[in-house]
Amino acid sequence: MINTLQHRFDGPEDAPVLILGPSLGTTWHMWDRQVPELAKQWRVFRFDLPGHGGAPAHPAGSVTELAERLLATLDALGVQRFGYAGCALGGAVGAELALRRPDRLASLTLIAASPRFGTADEFRQRGVIVRSNGLDPIARTSPERWFTSGFAAAQPAITEWAVQMVRTTDPGCYIAACEALAAFDIRAELGRIGVPTLVLVGSDDQVTGPAEARTLVAGIPDARLAVVPGASHLVPVEQPAAVTDLLVRHFSTAWQQPAYDSSTGQMAVVVPPAHAAPVVQQQASPVAEIAPAPQPEAVVGRPDPYDAGLKVRREVLGDAHVDRALAQADEFSGDFQEFITRYAWGEIWARPGLDRRSRSCVTLTALVAGGRLDELAFHTRAALRNGLTPVEIREVLLQAAVYCGVPAANSAFKVAQQVIREETTPQE
Repeated sequence: MINTLQHRFDGPEDAPVLILGPSLGTTWHMWDRQVPELAKQWRVFRFDLPGHGGAPAHPAGSVTELAERLLATLDALGVQRFGYAGCALGGAVGAELALRRPDRLASLTLIAASPRFGTADEFRQRGVIVRSNGLDPIARTSPERWFTSGFAAAQPAITEWAVQMVRTTDPGCYIAACEALAAFDIRAELGRIGVPTLVLVGSDDQVTGPAEARTLVAGIPDARLAVVPGASHLVPVEQPAAVTDLLVRHFSTAWQQPAYDSSTGQMAVVVPPAHAAPVVQQQASPVAEIAPAPQPEAVVGRPDPYDAGLKVRREVLGDAHVDRALAQADEFSGDFQEFITRYAWGEIWARPGLDRRSRSCVTLTALVAGGRLDELAFHTRAALRNGLTPVEIREVLLQAAVYCGVPAANSAFKVAQQVIREETTPQE
């Protein structure tokens, strides 16, 4: 059974439904200033992300899963068709709905959104910080990411409200949401979004700013851009009147009605073909353009584990580490990089018999036994990303001292301590 989402309605019961999706670390109250005006025309539906605002702490590890939970909630309420406006992670959910269920979506607004939010490494690193230090470091720096400095100074009550929203979020659900954003990437799919779309961004947003907004507009066939001056990332809170006006105008004029399909006798939304408009993607970096030599034909009847291995390798070690390893590969070492990707990561790390936390414990122990301190350093980082806490890593090294020798463990503790200090210290 799919977990449903904590939600509330405002506005006339017989009005069209307009959904407002929140940002990571916020609650449905981030939309409080928009609701009075929007509820005059629409049945406004707001929801909380898992573990946010007192919602049940059932972590969702992907944007797709969040979209599925939202649809399950709407199905249970009998809501079939709706408009949708979402901020940041809420915007990612809206884009997912537009791609997977365009028949349900009448119109879309993406606020402070992006087809890919930063890098996977950034969000997984944030998860390590939360797992090691709790949410307080993230909460204290949230106003810097969410608001312009002038607004934060002039509105101390709102600033403190923002900090408390993050502090009261369930850490496990926050980490899962970071994982969801780390994996989110729809750059190649923007051309398939077929509903009228408003892309709205604050002019001073340093998280997902005007450049990301323009990428969305360039890739979505029926999209237009609105830049709100004097606003940062949480633009509905910082410039509520401007955002409300833009939402009213967009949803009043761009509410797409389903078309009648004479072949089926049903109502349906016609989605443009994938080639209807060019998709603008971020230019690949020189590192990203370097790839291993062409792969040999896979054994007949068995899928080649290379792609799965590369995916797992990136998720465990981080894009930056893997990109460096592939960039440094040449004619002499390229075959080795291919070998470890295919067999160590595709054949072993991808097996279902052990979870990644357990595999990290085994790997750390083996590296201590072998005295492989260089690899111990980056596998300590990997262990943190895989969910081990510094306390659990300490226990692994203590047990390794019994079976692998005190001198080996002594060296391992020095390496691991330095890595843990670097990885778990919040960035100022």
